Amino acid sequence: MAARRTGARSGDGAGDGGGHCRMDARMRQHFTFDCAGETLTATLDGADGSSGLLIVSGGNEIRSGAHAGMAALAAAVAAAGHPVMRYDRRGIGDSSGGNAGFESSADDIAAAVLAMRARVPSLTRLVAFGNCDAASSLALYGPAAGIDALILANMWTLETESDEADETEAAATMTAGAIRSRYLAKLKDPRELWRLASGGVNLGKLVRGLRQATAKAQVTGLAARLGQALAATPLPTKLLVAEHDRTALWFLEHWDSEAFTPARANPNLTMARLDSGSHSFASAYDKAWLRERILEALGH
Repeated sequence: MAARRTGARSGDGAGDGGGHCRMDARMRQHFTFDCAGETLTATLDGADGSSGLLIVSGGNEIRSGAHAGMAALAAAVAAAGHPVMRYDRRGIGDSSGGNAGFESSADDIAAAVLAMRARVPSLTRLVAFGNCDAASSLALYGPAAGIDALILANMWTLETESDEADETEAAATMTAGAIRSRYLAKLKDPRELWRLASGGVNLGKLVRGLRQATAKAQVTGLAARLGQALAATPLPTKLLVAEHDRTALWFLEHWDSEAFTPARANPNLTMARLDSGSHSFASAYDKAWLRERILEALGH
């Protein structure tokens, strides 16, 4: 795959959402650090606490996040007393190099950890947060990078042909659990029962749907690797799930499978569920819920 650069330029304007969440210059710092011969660009929201947060961006998002969501989150967590660092991985935003996708980000994560510890020498505990494929990369590479705890939201578990997680790919296919919920709802609807009794239902389609509903999740490839990583992780790890998000539904389908039994038995893992379908925690309530879960992990 040819190396490529992705994402808008993300300096003081685009990278931190323009006029959104501006802080005193001595509090919000911009700097660079080295990673495998390339230069990565980062933003640090300063605070006095010794427990800090490293935000790893998902997909091909720049460090400010969608609609400056990660910049706003960083400002809020820093205001609560915890330093927060964000960065663009290689080939994204202001960072040099080629974008090789989230599964090639082990060096980026390790370099970011070193950079944050060097930038904040008073740091005694480092928690890393990622959403979607950033959560997957942290599950795979975080324990070896010098991180103390993980927060993994809506973890990406699907194999893709491209080099980035695509939420639309998850949305294109319903999980077996979602199909079961759909059919249960239909069975409770008198009109649907009448359609079935009167021949108004395509029986071939019904049979195919029932087969899908009873199918077991096939845990191979990336999902299998994530299951093994979660089972083995020694780090306190908080799994966050927006219960109606398709990416999260696929994760839950794998989570409930036999292959993830060792992961479910790992005492280092806890799960918090949010009654939401927002992949990026977009509403004010979702944002507040996410912030509280992160502050809990930071020991606030």
